[in-house]
Amino acid sequence: MFRQARHEGVIDIPTRRTATVAVAISIAIVWVSVITVLIAHQPDPGVASPGQLREGLTAALNEHDVEALSELIDYPPASAGDFAKSYIDTLAGRGAHDVTVKFAPDDLAPTSATVSGKLADGRSFGYPLAIAVKDKLWLVSFTPPLP
Repeated sequence: MFRQARHEGVIDIPTRRTATVAVAISIAIVWVSVITVLIAHQPDPGVASPGQLREGLTAALNEHDVEALSELIDYPPASAGDFAKSYIDTLAGRGAHDVTVKFAPDDLAPTSATVSGKLADGRSFGYPLAIAVKDKLWLVSFTPPLP
């Protein structure tokens, strides 16, 4: 095998390789730990009140804000961003504007919402969505799909 001979200012190859592997393993462990902590501390989607949900949803749809929409939907967290992007891309592609959100049966304890607005060609659109409450956070559930 290799000799463990050391000379002043010279490190033999096995020691250098061992140090490199140790540093690489340390970096990998730190990276996995940081990602785990970030995921664990990610806030749950939703808002504290129906009013915040209506305002946030209206703004996200009118401004075509993917990130804002992904924080308001009842969707698996790993896929919420992709779903929100697809949804916003479809709305933007159709030229949706002047979007409004109305709650039913009332604004204080809604169980559904109606999203309506105008498309680029001047036609109106509207569709119902379900409202969900999970751990005291209000969310919108996108069922049925886009018009």
